[in-house]
Amino acid sequence: MSFPLLTATAALPALGAIATAAVPAARRTAAKWLALLVSVGTLALSAIQLVRFEPGGARYQLTESHAWIKDFGVRYELGVDGIGVALIGLTALLIPFIIAAGWHDADPLETNSSRWRPTQGFFALILAVEAMVVLSFEATDVFLFYILFEAMLIPMYFLIGGFGDRAHAQGDEAAATQRSYAAVKFLLYNLVGGLIMLAAVIGLYVVAGSFSLNEIAAARASGSLHMATNTERLLFLGFFFAFAVKAPLWPLHTWLPNAMGEATAPVAVLITAVVDKVGTFAMLRFCLQLFPEASKWATPVIVVLAVISIIYGALLAVGQRDIKRLVAYASISHFGFIIMGIFAMTSQGQSGATLYMINHGISTAALMLVAGFLISRRGSRLISDYGGVQKVAPVLAGTFLIGGLATLSLPGLAPFVSEFLVLVGTFSRYPVAGVVATLGIVLAALYVLVLYQRTMTGPVKAEVQGMPDLKVRELLVVAPLIALLIFLGVYPKPLTDIVNPAVRQTMSDVQKKDPNPVVEAAK
Repeated sequence: MSFPLLTATAALPALGAIATAAVPAARRTAAKWLALLVSVGTLALSAIQLVRFEPGGARYQLTESHAWIKDFGVRYELGVDGIGVALIGLTALLIPFIIAAGWHDADPLETNSSRWRPTQGFFALILAVEAMVVLSFEATDVFLFYILFEAMLIPMYFLIGGFGDRAHAQGDEAAATQRSYAAVKFLLYNLVGGLIMLAAVIGLYVVAGSFSLNEIAAARASGSLHMATNTERLLFLGFFFAFAVKAPLWPLHTWLPNAMGEATAPVAVLITAVVDKVGTFAMLRFCLQLFPEASKWATPVIVVLAVISIIYGALLAVGQRDIKRLVAYASISHFGFIIMGIFAMTSQGQSGATLYMINHGISTAALMLVAGFLISRRGSRLISDYGGVQKVAPVLAGTFLIGGLATLSLPGLAPFVSEFLVLVGTFSRYPVAGVVATLGIVLAALYVLVLYQRTMTGPVKAEVQGMPDLKVRELLVVAPLIALLIFLGVYPKPLTDIVNPAVRQTMSDVQKKDPNPVVEAAK
């Protein structure tokens, strides 16, 4: 029997979470190092996945399949395609940086506090989320995916509600109330989406007699499974609603600014760069593959909603006074680009959307983590409380600028490639949507450059005087992310080679071909 690599990649952080939580209260530093080592080990296993994965080979590779709940036909069934293996790599890459960036975020405020172990719990919860996200990218059984899709809400709820910015942590009942509100709102929105999805999962089993993605796809291809038009559309809507909440897509987005604003910067990165990618990934894997006709039927409305997300998120980012909420609204705009690329139903659009998931994760991590370092020094998230930072902390300001330029998709940085492909793919089928979405690029330049101008340039404010520059640990967190943004911006081929075969399979599922280019005859 071959080594169960997919199971091992998810089991390592799961076991690491248990071990980290069990570390004695007096050994907080040991718990941090244990969590970091586990995350690095998971990154190594994900790298082995990438090496063993063969682009252009079988659709799902490194597969595992075992009986789980026989009476209901539920199987522990795993497999990765190019999109899944790339997103597992993104997740495994970001978690070590998230842990290192949050090294002191959960330290007790009272040195003699030994009754409760928030430090161990904080890092254990991060590893638990990693395990569930990785396994959700691997699951090819619909019921198994649903369990993971819902279960990851539990550790995220405690990370949002239980751990806030240290500047607001001691004796601030209002901040605690806001964190609790953000956590409950996150949980309720996603639970409602999950419950609607559960009804659709049950309906799919009634219609198809199986939860296996492979079996259902094979039955549809052979003609032995036929779904009535209305049935397929209702099932599609049940799945899509849950994924649109997770993504998030306007108008189901309102939980994200609260969650990212009240969480610590590393947890905010975990939300938008890791967990939310499960929603857009599932649109590609489940919505388009299981319900191709319904996907085409819903495409015009979804493209309109995606364009609204792009413009709405960018406009609200322009008007924000809170740094973290600005990044949250910018992410809503970016998720609009991703969803628009998926449902443009072109190979360029879907390749760009997949690359966007990865590049957005890296760029948002770089920007938000540097913003977190900035906020921890000043003790405020308000843009108006900063000014002249580049004169007292030039390295911090420089890395903040690069993260911001990546967020606005500057040519030469990784997000530009994915945004360009999404727009090209959309223009070829929905030119009006492509034209309107381009306004999001202009607005992105506005909110990023205004943010940098107000915080980093100008006279040095008294409260900023003496602000320390980035420390060695913080540089080790940010520098690799910036290097990766530059590398993938100049040479994206390693990623495109992995994801393009999976995109072609998805296009085949929905029986769509790229529109032929229109060339005007010479006069």
